[in-house]
Amino acid sequence: MKKRIFAGLLAASMVASLTACGGSSTASTTAAAPAAAPAETKAEAAAPAEAATEAAAPSGDVVTLKLGHIQNEQDIWHLSAEVLAEKAAEYSNGTLKIDIYPNSTLGGDRDMAEGMQMGTVDMALIAGVLSNFDESISLLEIPYIFRSNEEFEKIVYGPCGEEIAQNVIDNSGIRILDWWERGPRLITATKEIHTVEDMKGLKIRVPEIKAMEEVFNAWGAAPTTMAWSEVYTSLQQGVIEAQENPIPFFYSSSIYEVCKYIIETKHKYEYVCVTVADDVWNKLSADQQEALKKASADATAYHNENVQKVADDDLKDMIDNQGVTVIEPDTTGFVAIAEEVAPKYAESIGYADLYNKIEAELGR
Repeated sequence: MKKRIFAGLLAASMVASLTACGGSSTASTTAAAPAAAPAETKAEAAAPAEAATEAAAPSGDVVTLKLGHIQNEQDIWHLSAEVLAEKAAEYSNGTLKIDIYPNSTLGGDRDMAEGMQMGTVDMALIAGVLSNFDESISLLEIPYIFRSNEEFEKIVYGPCGEEIAQNVIDNSGIRILDWWERGPRLITATKEIHTVEDMKGLKIRVPEIKAMEEVFNAWGAAPTTMAWSEVYTSLQQGVIEAQENPIPFFYSSSIYEVCKYIIETKHKYEYVCVTVADDVWNKLSADQQEALKKASADATAYHNENVQKVADDDLKDMIDNQGVTVIEPDTTGFVAIAEEVAPKYAESIGYADLYNKIEAELGR
């Protein structure tokens, strides 16, 4: 797959700046595997509970944190994580070191969330799967709850977003440091889709998120959950006919090779959370906490400033060079059905009041 020039240059510069940061995989002195080490198994990466940070770090002690994500080293997530690692080291005067584990080395989103609860993973880039650990955040996963990125920003950076983030800490022990914006989710399929009627019986992979499954079922589709690492092969073999994600996410995994239709449903305005286990956070010194917050803010700014350019470049390449056809569907039916499901779903999980707050904030 073609690499973008800016990504290659940045990755090269990041490698130069981070090469000197080799060390332990946690607060211990055991040597860590490089981010790209293919031989490391999930069990080896996630295993030693004794590797978790043991106590509040005295000033000057180096704390090494494992950060996992499911994307490859060319993806904007990974490049932004490198910014996070570089800035954390800089702002902490070298007392914070973040080792990055891409390519689901520490497992899928759910595995990493559970790892943060068990003390085997320190940090992770996790999206909507957090809704399996706190139901309030699943309101953000309801298709068409947001109709634009501006609506998304209004909620997550406002009082409703603060309430959700606190709920996540209270209910899961996972702290959200920042929200990385990913743009709209689109459907890619092996056949054309023009209206909601074309969704009938569609075998589509969706993430393990109940709110999405309920809406896709209401659209008449046959949604199935599976690990992202299985999606390409499943599409190739006809096990599924479609998947849905933001452009940079499916581009970096070459999904265009097995799905030649992009349907611009824009059914969700997406995010990924920069998260840290709250137990780990509480064991950092105040200076290290401040350094990590500043580093996360810098990485967030980098990611959010570049993600749209990445998406535009990726889409252009898929149209010009990969034989992909873009379809603008009639979303009227999609929206109408989602609007029927949304309040019932919110009621079923006990967050009707928060859902109504979100709707009021959006002027609906």
